[in-house]
Amino acid sequence: MRYRLILVLLLIFSCKYEKYEPAASTSPLAECIDGHAKFSLNGKEFEFECDGYDLMGYVSLDEMNAESGNDSWGWTDTTTGKEYALMGLDNGTAIVDISIPTAPLYLGKIPTATEPSSWRDIKVYNDHVFIVSEAPGHGMQVFDLKQLRGLDSKQNFTADYVYTGYGQAHNIAINTETGYAYTAGAGVAGNGRPGFGIHALNIADPTSPVLELQLSDFGYTHDAQIINYKGPDSDYFGKEIYVGSNETKVVFVDVTDKSDPKLISEFFYDDEYTHQAWLTEDHTYALLGDELDELDKSTQPWSLKSDVETRTIVIDISDLDSPVLHFNYLSDTEAIDHNGYIVDTNYYLASYTSGLRVIDIINIEQKSFTEVGFFDTHNDDHDHNTIGLTLARSSGDPGDHTGKKGQEIEAFNGAWSVYPFFNSENILISDINSGLFIVKKKAN
Repeated sequence: MRYRLILVLLLIFSCKYEKYEPAASTSPLAECIDGHAKFSLNGKEFEFECDGYDLMGYVSLDEMNAESGNDSWGWTDTTTGKEYALMGLDNGTAIVDISIPTAPLYLGKIPTATEPSSWRDIKVYNDHVFIVSEAPGHGMQVFDLKQLRGLDSKQNFTADYVYTGYGQAHNIAINTETGYAYTAGAGVAGNGRPGFGIHALNIADPTSPVLELQLSDFGYTHDAQIINYKGPDSDYFGKEIYVGSNETKVVFVDVTDKSDPKLISEFFYDDEYTHQAWLTEDHTYALLGDELDELDKSTQPWSLKSDVETRTIVIDISDLDSPVLHFNYLSDTEAIDHNGYIVDTNYYLASYTSGLRVIDIINIEQKSFTEVGFFDTHNDDHDHNTIGLTLARSSGDPGDHTGKKGQEIEAFNGAWSVYPFFNSENILISDINSGLFIVKKKAN
């Protein structure tokens, strides 16, 4: 009897802490065959160009009751192992259970805190999602993602907390190793372009963030990555380094001591608009995208250059005090690059009208990249309006996002962002005009 009791207790204990395992995968929604992925939805035929990546699942803007999409991020439940997509929309943030990627379940949205906006940015820390927007007075929404456990139907969600230390903000970056959220482009709504500079919140308690650093000395940041540096420069090993894409340059700031941040260096180049940089995993190089360098701004409206090749600027940061241009990677795609992220030796780039591009950077030291796959979510047959932006200065995107992106030209449609960090190797693509795509590399 005693041994039976022990056996029962062991079974209960093992079941209680058993990780979630999704059901056996069924066929992709659309296999990539001969360069095309085709599927039907609600009586309509869809076809997308691809190479080496299948479409596992799809959620339309119509299903999410939105006019346009923007950023995306992901969350993996630390208890169940289930994966969720978080997609920015003009009117809120969508939550999609993708634990069975071939049958994504739209659970609902966290509505915008104030009014709709084409700009929304999302990051996750400690089982909470943090959301900022260019919507006036929006602040930072915080939502406890653990509330999603056990949900299997559409819900109405409400933010658990809204930080009001700023009004609008363009972007948010989180150093998950230190528990600090850095808001880019934060400022007071209606007070011209944002001027708060580096804005660092201690989010150890996600719903009680504490402001520890606000400094405008280093300029307006459009996007940022903050890391605990593990690269070859021994002077900064273990330091918390802020890498800011600051309109005309990339700045490197030591923010280890929040009471005394120190500018390390600045990287300048033939800028048009410094948009977003992401570091290689060994912290030796930074891959930078310039959002306007593929455009001919002598035309009205602007247009893609006649000889356009999507450019990625590769910066050697092995000496943080003296970052230098390593080389310019020019791809065969005729598109503007937007958000890009690195996993191992692959660079996953959202490239607007060219969709997701997957670039092998293993030979970065030899100045050689190779595109190894793509899934182009963009086609001309989209049901939603072009996104556009009224620019306040001719040379760039200053952060006062009061209108639409890119003079309403077609080149600013398509893939806004990607999320390639799931253990399942499913990749999210958030498309401005079409919605959420879940893709995966074809099995060998």
